[in-house]
Amino acid sequence: MDATLQLGFPLWVRLTHFFNFLFITLLIRSGIEIIGSHPKLYWRDDALPGSEWLRLTKKQMPKNQPWTAEDEITPISPVVALPGQNNLGLGRHWHFWGVSGWVLTGFIYIVLLFGTPQWRRLVPTSWDILPATWQAIVAYAHFRLPLDGNPFNGIQQLTYFFVILILSPLQIVTGIMMSPALAARFPWFSGIFGGRQAARSLHFIGLILFVGFIVIHISLVVAHGFALEMAKIVLGGESHSHVLAVTIGLIGIAGVIAFHFWGTWYSLSFPFRAKRLLELGVDPLQRFLFHHWDSRQNYEHVSAYARVNGHPPRNETYERLAATNFKDWRLELSGMAAKKLSLSLDDLRQMPRQTQTTLHICIQGWSYFAQWTGVPVSAIMDKCDLLPNARFLVFHTLDEKWERPGHGYYYEVIDLEIARLSQTILAYEMNGQPLPVPYGAPLRLRVENQLGYKMAKWINRIEFVDTFEHIGKGQGGWRDDVLHYYPSDAGI
Repeated sequence: MDATLQLGFPLWVRLTHFFNFLFITLLIRSGIEIIGSHPKLYWRDDALPGSEWLRLTKKQMPKNQPWTAEDEITPISPVVALPGQNNLGLGRHWHFWGVSGWVLTGFIYIVLLFGTPQWRRLVPTSWDILPATWQAIVAYAHFRLPLDGNPFNGIQQLTYFFVILILSPLQIVTGIMMSPALAARFPWFSGIFGGRQAARSLHFIGLILFVGFIVIHISLVVAHGFALEMAKIVLGGESHSHVLAVTIGLIGIAGVIAFHFWGTWYSLSFPFRAKRLLELGVDPLQRFLFHHWDSRQNYEHVSAYARVNGHPPRNETYERLAATNFKDWRLELSGMAAKKLSLSLDDLRQMPRQTQTTLHICIQGWSYFAQWTGVPVSAIMDKCDLLPNARFLVFHTLDEKWERPGHGYYYEVIDLEIARLSQTILAYEMNGQPLPVPYGAPLRLRVENQLGYKMAKWINRIEFVDTFEHIGKGQGGWRDDVLHYYPSDAGI
């Protein structure tokens, strides 16, 4: 054994161990919050009801009446989830904040690990690891402690090797594979594992493995001698003061627990403030990585069933328009444009026509394939002759959100760059038929590199603006205002 290794664990190992504990627990709890928004797992991207391989809910959808994907949500207690109580937007904010810290910690750890002899503690260098692992398994099976290695026995070394160098990268890759922007730009990438839903399932299995590892890891720390192991973990070696090590270790653990309590309380008590804090640094990073990718989807498959999210409007204006098959409906174009237009459905059908078959990805987790036909948003923008200071498009709708009275009409915001992408269209047909009412008739937005909630339905007006701070609560969309989603980009 290298003399450096015999000196114990260096400070950087101990610090990254602590921060890994903090960030991985945040990831687990926020991951549980996310899974509660659609507690079903699939292997195929159609995500057909009844095709799930795992159900984590007892809810059954009604067979004789309409239901929406929101009816499938299973709120989870804040004791387990972060923040809990059906707060998907904040759960995802915590998840992205946690993964940013976890990946940074892991990167520092890996660089230092392979820049020093410490890598020999994790990477097997001899086939002797196999009999040593078997001896350790036999010892644990007989409730005995195996002979310690330097410092790990065989099964510990292989387990740490798997968790750090195989499972962790797999979690990162499967997490990235769920990005709609990535899936739109590189459809083949998520197909490596069989599609987005397969990546989501593998990501969940990885979460379970991490939870199991943590439980077993803590159990073995206690079994091998809590004070002895804390001396290694906290002070770097078993020869150091056990009392001091236990004291510092317990203070550190208490600090992590306290942070979880504070994060949960603050998120539930002040959701808007928590959203803004968690976006610092993370939102610009997401926009830098995923915002600029154009969609290149061209699927041939259409799903046998497409979930509906949200109920159609019930107001008198919409019901009157629907009763006449939207003959009197108009799309009003206003704001920072030289030409203010009012277009009928027939007017839109006379404009450039585009058809695309794409994968719809909901922020809740489900997905489906569908074919959309409509007019490119860029063609409408060109027709309006935008003013130089126009930066954003605000899509106003007839959706009064009657399910949540007092929160105003649904709207969404995208910037000019997203609006000019090749597969950003206003769709008036779905799967070769006029757009059905539950899916947004007469007109809905399709932004194929974004999550589904950005694709506003039942649109009746587009406003060109230089800022969206004066619209709604200024967060870039109804769900961003009310449910604390993302400000103006949803590429992941």
